[in-house]
Amino acid sequence: MEKLTEVTVRYLRAQVRAGVDILQLFDSWVGALSRRDYEGRVLPHVQRIFAGIAETGVPLIYFGTGCSHLLESMATAGSDAVSVDWRLPLDEAWKRIGPGLGIQGNLDPTVLLAPWPVVERETRRVLAEAGGRDGHVFNLGHGVLPDTDAATLRRVVDLVHHETAR
Repeated sequence: MEKLTEVTVRYLRAQVRAGVDILQLFDSWVGALSRRDYEGRVLPHVQRIFAGIAETGVPLIYFGTGCSHLLESMATAGSDAVSVDWRLPLDEAWKRIGPGLGIQGNLDPTVLLAPWPVVERETRRVLAEAGGRDGHVFNLGHGVLPDTDAATLRRVVDLVHHETAR
């Protein structure tokens, strides 16, 4: 873990030097851990990663899936925002992490396979849960599924831009 931490910090710093505007640390399997194991074996390394890239000045997002039981601990990692997947409503997530952090998420990616009225309804639901708060980055709760129509993604982006431009 020491070596992975060191390499990750170097890699993320190189990304900033290459011109990225934001960094997101993916921890896709973190939800498989108990809180005790996460706090004892993973969180200290994640905190070192975020501390090691904080001086870059770019916004930092910490991403995990299936990790609602770890949310409060993840909020102490040192990122500017925490991603939450579709299993946890945004309003509940904000109550648990407090107002100081942003949240990214959290449309269920399978919704994008549904007819447009369902996609539109669920997109609006996510925006309603965000409640217009500063610090919300609309996104999927996890990656785009292979069968997702790109036109549907464009419509979601257009809808989110339209609804949040007010």
